[in-house]
Amino acid sequence: MCTYNGERFLSQQLDSIARQSFKNWDVVVSDDGSTDATLDILRRYAKAWGEGKLTVRQGPKRGFAANFLSLACFAPAHSDFYAWADQDDIWQDAKLETALKSLQHLPADIPALYCGRTELIDDVGDVIGCSPLFARPASFANALVQSLAGGNTMVFNRSAQALLQDAGAHLDIVSHDWWAYLLVTGAGGKVVYDQAPTILYRQHDTNLIGSDMGVRARLARLRMTFSGRFKGWNQRNIIALESVRTRLSKENQLTLDLFQRARKTRGTARFLLLRKSGVYRQTVWGSLGLMLAAVINRI
Repeated sequence: MCTYNGERFLSQQLDSIARQSFKNWDVVVSDDGSTDATLDILRRYAKAWGEGKLTVRQGPKRGFAANFLSLACFAPAHSDFYAWADQDDIWQDAKLETALKSLQHLPADIPALYCGRTELIDDVGDVIGCSPLFARPASFANALVQSLAGGNTMVFNRSAQALLQDAGAHLDIVSHDWWAYLLVTGAGGKVVYDQAPTILYRQHDTNLIGSDMGVRARLARLRMTFSGRFKGWNQRNIIALESVRTRLSKENQLTLDLFQRARKTRGTARFLLLRKSGVYRQTVWGSLGLMLAAVINRI
């Protein structure tokens, strides 16, 4: 778990972890310099839970993505599985059990990542909807142009953790969850997308990243496309992927090369290369947005 001035909702998240039907867990918190009561709350829970159940360390203070990536890269070596947790959500009681049932039957030497939808709640905990339901396959071709699910839903095995660790905590990534999706699929790993939500994802005025549903979210993404932010994100992801190119499968190396060529080409050739690369988004609106970005040279 990563924290930063999270006193408002932190206790509810910690209580939900304590209620998990799967009991063999411990929590490592990376705090990025909280100045409110966050650290006091963490110390109180560490004392109540007993020795070794909750430990706190200092974060890198380079933003949320770097903080979560640092946790993944320096995670306890004794664990078979790892889960990211936000400071302001609420986990359903069977969240860990559900994820582990999806992952435990997979070969341990193959990077595997569980993720899924979320149930959205407001400041006071009332349900206000669900995140979008995605039906197309999880793949590297999708990951190149879209992050599939929030890091707050993700659970991954030791092989995936080793892959993140080998790639390094120094990378300039857009977000930890998108990077995990890119890296696991790129290396030929397995991604399990759960259509049934297992967490309550809180939406409030201090969210660093909120849900991507609704008209306002679509308009916001459209503005980001025109501003060039999406193009900048793609460039940062590509630079990070090139640093671990040898870990990508040959097929996915080719997909990456075709996508890069499409970004540098104009006119009809760009669309031909995009089609040849196989990149796609999960929804019709997302696909239309991708085509628009290609038209205005913003991929």
